[in-house]
Amino acid sequence: MANPSRTDVLIIGGGLVGSAMATALASARVSVRVLERGARQTVYQPRNDGRVSAISQASARIFRHLGVWAPLEAAAEPILDIRVADQGAQAHVHFDHRAVGDAPFGYMIPNGLIRQTLQEAMEACDGVDVIYDAVVADLDRDAFRAAVSLEDGRSFEASLLLVADGRYSTMRERLGIPARLLDYDQTAMVCTIRHAKPHHGVAVELFQPAGPLAILPMTEQRSCIVWTETTARAQEILALPEDEFTAMLAEAMSGYLGALELLGAPYGYPLHLVQADRYVAQRTALIGDAAHGIHPIAGQGVNLGYRDVAVMAELVAEARSLGLDLGAWSLLEHYQRWRRFDATAMMATTDILNRLFSNDVAPLRLVRRAGLSAFERLTPVKNWFMLTATGFTGDLPRMLCDEPLSSAA
Repeated sequence: MANPSRTDVLIIGGGLVGSAMATALASARVSVRVLERGARQTVYQPRNDGRVSAISQASARIFRHLGVWAPLEAAAEPILDIRVADQGAQAHVHFDHRAVGDAPFGYMIPNGLIRQTLQEAMEACDGVDVIYDAVVADLDRDAFRAAVSLEDGRSFEASLLLVADGRYSTMRERLGIPARLLDYDQTAMVCTIRHAKPHHGVAVELFQPAGPLAILPMTEQRSCIVWTETTARAQEILALPEDEFTAMLAEAMSGYLGALELLGAPYGYPLHLVQADRYVAQRTALIGDAAHGIHPIAGQGVNLGYRDVAVMAELVAEARSLGLDLGAWSLLEHYQRWRRFDATAMMATTDILNRLFSNDVAPLRLVRRAGLSAFERLTPVKNWFMLTATGFTGDLPRMLCDEPLSSAA
């Protein structure tokens, strides 16, 4: 690689997590180059793929630190209550946000808006250079730097390489980091509906034998639907005409929210669990789904990625303030220790919930319905789960405590 251009940090992947990472690092006066495989116009003219994120209160605080919360808040629908039920059962669990504070559990925001807002913020940062249509041809690392060359011949190097290219990360493979991949044989059918009755800010998780049906509140009397079925059955349902799909969805919802109108075509997303064996390698760290891709049953996937951002930004800012090597192994090990427990715990929780509820085995059905009835009465345990949903549990990084990224700041 001849005469590579140098920055402090290289980020491969400029999506929901990579763009937030770049913006956070820029606020700590760290120079960043982002290599995004996609074209710039795909960000500013995104297709409507139906996806909406449940942004936790913790992630909303991160967005405030990044200066992007105001435009997102204008389009956000607060999640005030969460109701969980097993199809056909009387028992249910009701989570009321007022039990743990005045703020909502989180907010429903369209993915396209989040990505565009973060992209604009990233591009506006001093010290951030974004390269679009960037296809990586080669990767090299040694004791002093990480270097990347593109297919168009350009080359770049940095003290630290961050990989944010998603659940099916090709860079993770190039780095030789093994990952466990579990195929759930489920597909999430995602769409937006308008309905006759107001949702009152309530998110509903209805467990069915093939998988959960999530009804998530959006603005303007709309809801995002995440309807999980076996992959074969989902393909059949997605192939139906719009009126038949809507009728099947209304039946699955048992009349909840009244008459439905489908807003745009539904999309299908196969569901897999992905867990990298390790999150770090020489001068390199995985962030977001490249490190951990979980089942959407609890809506926490992207929030794990934003906590990765908060932790890594703090560690890099601290190292910069002390004049230390940003790609030192000690920093990388610290990041892995801090993030792996949180991600693994959430991954195990979502996996167990999916296995427990996504079946029609009679003994398990009786156990989980009895469990829901008991859980509803266990106020301390319910409150802990509600606090977990907000993202404010465990060893919190400075960004989530409204503190400067570095203790030297």
